[in-house]
Amino acid sequence: MAKNKGPRIVITLECTECRKNENKRSPGVSRYLSSKNRRNTPEKLELSKHCRYCNKHTIHKETK
Repeated sequence: MAKNKGPRIVITLECTECRKNENKRSPGVSRYLSSKNRRNTPEKLELSKHCRYCNKHTIHKETK
């Protein structure tokens, strides 16, 4: 039988500035994989990570 899913889930973090800016120098969008405990943090996660397309630290938000 399959095991129970548990409280930890894998999420995708995506750069907010790459999504908004259409006149950027690179066509890509920075994405990171991470995990979170859905019982402790039910809201969407926001972390400051390095974006290789913007070449600076930006806010990365959790996507669906």
